[in-house]
Amino acid sequence: MIDSKNINDLAGADVYDEADAKIGTVGQVYVDADQNPVWVTVRTGLFGSSESFAPLADARFDGGAVRVAHEKAFVKDAPRIDADGQLSVEEEEALYTYYGDTSDAATSTTTEPPLFDQDADRSDGAVATEGHDTSGPTTDDAMTRSEERLHVGTERVEAGRARLRKHVVTEQVSTTVPVSHEEVTLSREPITDANAGDALSGPALSEEEHEVVLTEEHVVTAKETVPVERVSLGTETVTEQRTVTDDVSHEEIELDDSTTRTTSDETDVDRDTRP
Repeated sequence: MIDSKNINDLAGADVYDEADAKIGTVGQVYVDADQNPVWVTVRTGLFGSSESFAPLADARFDGGAVRVAHEKAFVKDAPRIDADGQLSVEEEEALYTYYGDTSDAATSTTTEPPLFDQDADRSDGAVATEGHDTSGPTTDDAMTRSEERLHVGTERVEAGRARLRKHVVTEQVSTTVPVSHEEVTLSREPITDANAGDALSGPALSEEEHEVVLTEEHVVTAKETVPVERVSLGTETVTEQRTVTDDVSHEEIELDDSTTRTTSDETDVDRDTRP
């Protein structure tokens, strides 16, 4: 159960649904007349650009996070009501009807302005916590100082696409191979006792011719297609550090004791002028 003891921890807390899916973060906390938290606005969408009201009746505050008893989509589809600092009776009844709680206890209690407003400018009189103030009722003898906390997260979006495409490229390849051919050579030898028989075996005078066949090598080429490698697409995650800069506000509390100093000074003057 979430009650007034958890109020200081609710602002900016993460909000999860009943299936442990994150809905957003707490933007404002609305309390009843007894200062018990009744509603929170949940910042959803990109960079928390939208706010939806969620009830705290059946919610839990666990591990620094608010866990509501409804599905994420159901909370995000709640009636659109401006988080303008005050819930009217009609607006609150519409919310209770949407969330299925129409009991007299739920609809008869007027919700007070939000106790926390992450975007409100306190200097223009917007409603904040009521403390020991000359302009409001005295509810406590201490003042609560709040500050904004910057919550930075990441989301995965498509940054581009890569395709693997194959096409044919033709290039010239040069290589050197040895080739041989035959050439005619002429040999002459004198008549000797060893070859006289072959030389004198024919007629003394005659006409004749001899022929020899010459050969040579020609270069022959052939091509074949063979697989050389396999190529596939994959992804790898590269993590880099990126600095995020934003403005955050905080409250400062100063001691104003001008009345005390004035009284003390006047007392000193009276003491100095005493005869």
